[in-house]
Amino acid sequence: MEWFQATPIAGLAAVGLAGYLYRYVAKEESGTERMKEIANAIKEGAKAYLKRQNSTLAVFVLVMAIVLGVLYSFSHENVYYGLSVASAYVLGSLCTTIAAYVGMMAAVEANVRTANSAKQGLKKAFPVAFYGGAVMGLFVVGLALLGISFLFYLYNIVFGWSAEDASSVVLGFSFGASALALFAKAGGGIYTKTADISADLVGKVELGIPEDDPRNPAVIADNVGDNVGDVAGMGADLVDSYIASIVATMIIGAELREAVLTTLPLMIAAVGLFASLIGVFIVRQSIKGNPGAALNRGSFATWLVFAVFLLVLTYFSGLEGNRWLGVFLPTAAGLTAGVIIGITSDYFTSIDRMPAKKVAQASLTGAAINILTGFSYGIISIVPPVIGICAATLAAWYLAEAFGVSPFYGIAISAVGMLATVGMTIAADAYGPVSDNAKGIAEQSGLGEEVIEIADRLDAAGNTTKAITKGFAIGAAALTVLALFAAYAHLVDIEMLDLMKPGVVVGVFIGGMMPPLLSALLILAVGRNAERMVEEVRRQFKEIPGLMEGSAKPDYARCVDIATRGAIRELMLPCSLAIVVPVLTMVLLGKEALAGFLAGSIVTGIIFALFMANSGGLWDNAKKYIESGAHGGKGSEAHKAAVTGDTVGDPFKDTAGPSLNTMITVMSLVAEVFAPLILLLTQ
Repeated sequence: MEWFQATPIAGLAAVGLAGYLYRYVAKEESGTERMKEIANAIKEGAKAYLKRQNSTLAVFVLVMAIVLGVLYSFSHENVYYGLSVASAYVLGSLCTTIAAYVGMMAAVEANVRTANSAKQGLKKAFPVAFYGGAVMGLFVVGLALLGISFLFYLYNIVFGWSAEDASSVVLGFSFGASALALFAKAGGGIYTKTADISADLVGKVELGIPEDDPRNPAVIADNVGDNVGDVAGMGADLVDSYIASIVATMIIGAELREAVLTTLPLMIAAVGLFASLIGVFIVRQSIKGNPGAALNRGSFATWLVFAVFLLVLTYFSGLEGNRWLGVFLPTAAGLTAGVIIGITSDYFTSIDRMPAKKVAQASLTGAAINILTGFSYGIISIVPPVIGICAATLAAWYLAEAFGVSPFYGIAISAVGMLATVGMTIAADAYGPVSDNAKGIAEQSGLGEEVIEIADRLDAAGNTTKAITKGFAIGAAALTVLALFAAYAHLVDIEMLDLMKPGVVVGVFIGGMMPPLLSALLILAVGRNAERMVEEVRRQFKEIPGLMEGSAKPDYARCVDIATRGAIRELMLPCSLAIVVPVLTMVLLGKEALAGFLAGSIVTGIIFALFMANSGGLWDNAKKYIESGAHGGKGSEAHKAAVTGDTVGDPFKDTAGPSLNTMITVMSLVAEVFAPLILLLTQ
């Protein structure tokens, strides 16, 4: 059982290092009383939101656990089996909840300390910001890997269950993690964009005050949103795909009756986590004045180290003959596709690239041309990632088949390859909102132009890493849902989909409808909530004497409360649809229609997610390019047009787009969890 020895060691090492980095960050000085006051307001707002969200979702988790327990008990005529799946589901939900909370708390501790460290220069501030993000990356992945390996070992080795039954229990764990991730990402996205849009529309456009001006009542809610949306939400999003890809591959391996193929995904994930640990230290040693370059060196080094580890692992995996190449090459193909998608996202969203400059130039003629240009480049940006995903899928299929491994397994293991280094990916992503908050705290505390400039350089690197991570997450979700699709086909014995059958065609259309529908519901939710907050911000500037002059203090808590209550209320309908509609499709139209449903949702889900994430990042950096002094700089007509474009892009890139990754994963997991049960119960 060599795999079991390495997997929990990797998980424990990641959790242990996350604890060490958290202490490193917490030891740094948090600055002046004003800085502490702002940081505490952000922390309390973030904690209040997560507390309300988790208390609301606890009811959902309890109900779903009971449903799963009852269904699995009846279908397998074994109460203990039902209790095991239900318990795994609850454990997966707790895994996502705990990891998101710990990561978010590390971020809110790091942001004020990053701002204070910026007084001593870039080299002092950068590791504080990066380590604050790395806590999230390492803790969430380490905890997930520990949960999967513990459950599989417990049921397969200790209790002696078959690999198929043990994998079904682990599937419950994955479903719990993904369902909570969907709620966390959607709710956090609604929260953060409610505050961001409100602060921009009233502050920048109407009043002409800076982005993080302390006079703006929405500014603390905006800072809170960076943490609950971009840290807790994005971490949950990536780890959900991470867990799902491993579990899908294990299920296919168990169906193939090969013990090595069943446990190999865990080993690949373990060596990927070790590579991420090395990457974190490389980033720390690489800072020479350019944070973005240091983050890129760390990422590329992580991928290179993982490729070497992967080669050694698969060669000595015990697969006979050259079958190890049927695992190594598809996994490497998935990793390569992830790198290509990340580079593409960087090109289409970075502030110094042609698309961002073109959108900024279009702002000279008004908001309409800005939006049309950004919209068009967003659509063009889907081409390279889609080609990369297609190439990785074909390569994984044919390379696995050429060396005697199931092609379905090849596709699944390619998703594991793309996500194996997700610890480093999340660390780089979470660095973004930490540095963004640090810049805000520096501005609100009046630390001076030199400190704000250093914080701004940290923030600029964070914007690029966030865009790359979103592209990576979408590509990873694409391969993950293809793996889940293959696992679903195995579980319900579908060998070929016949598009001439009306039920299958209907399923494709219904599935294709779901991602645009969810996107619309989430963006409308942001709009409704932002309307309420915009009115509140306007009211305060109108009714609080001296607020605009800076002699009075705004009511930050009121805006935080509007964002919190609105996000919790608005997230329930779209997230519930992702669970209910696949089940209804299966019940009313059958297993092949559900397969068509999944196929349709994968295609439109990936296209919409890529388009919205990239166009949103593009509008954001076009605005920042103008703010750097181009086309008249801040306060110009071009700047106002760019702010409007960024306001459109905000819910694209931070609410709807990223939520689609998790949505299509959840719908695929719903199919895997419920479809076999429905088939058994209706026979």
